[in-house]
Amino acid sequence: VQLQASGGGLVQAGGSLRLSCSNSRRTSSNNGVGWFRQAPGKEREFVAAISWNGGSISYSDSVKGRFTISRDRATNTVYLQMNSLKPEDTGVYYCAASRSSVAGPTRSLYNYWGQGTLVTVSS
Repeated sequence: VQLQASGGGLVQAGGSLRLSCSNSRRTSSNNGVGWFRQAPGKEREFVAAISWNGGSISYSDSVKGRFTISRDRATNTVYLQMNSLKPEDTGVYYCAASRSSVAGPTRSLYNYWGQGTLVTVSS
């Protein structure tokens, strides 16, 4: 599994960004995928997760109602649509693939990590 996260950038508070997580190995379309983020000086934290077929989705309380995770199995890409961005959403966003078809907030579920994409939200 080789993950590539993209779509980060600088945006004003209230704005939107869409992150993409592409996977070069087609066989991994059966894996659950999660998004995590890490702000400077803080621990990496869970953002959102989606199971292999999109049937199970979860969000952290801090992004619920503002972020939407989805996946396109045909292109093996997982998206994170981020709306109503806040300065506290700033950080490096990582996508990760789980060992199985499920996904959730626990980091130990994941064994493949992308390189991260930086999101900066200005006030």
